[in-house]
Amino acid sequence: MTAPAARTVLSFDYGLRRIGVAVGNTLTGTAEGLATVAAQDGVPDWRALDRLVADWHPQEMVVGVPYNMRGEDPGIAAAALRFAGELQGRYGIGVHRVDERLTSREAEDGLREGRRSGAKARRVRRGDVDREAARLLLLQWLRARPDAR
Repeated sequence: MTAPAARTVLSFDYGLRRIGVAVGNTLTGTAEGLATVAAQDGVPDWRALDRLVADWHPQEMVVGVPYNMRGEDPGIAAAALRFAGELQGRYGIGVHRVDERLTSREAEDGLREGRRSGAKARRVRRGDVDREAARLLLLQWLRARPDAR
């Protein structure tokens, strides 16, 4: 039996002003924060996203959908779902939607702890949190896949 081919995956933590981006690999199950892309009233900087897609050649994409704790759909979730649809239409790449409840909070807490412990030299910025949230939701998706180890 042949091992599955590695696929590159881009992940997006969607926000109305910033979109965190991470890149990962299905074979290694790893992910790293990549960039923070500006958005204006929910409209992303498509040129910046075009460059990331051209640079990384992803075979799949993941978009976090920020439902609230009761599973209801706040307004931002609908915008994130629209963004996922736009990505799929623009690039013709499969887009997976992931429930990202608490991902941004987990990202911020982890980064702040790194700062307190001295592992991180500078203060935590919002873009850092967005990238880390994208990385965490990508790891969540990678681990939940049926073919994950």
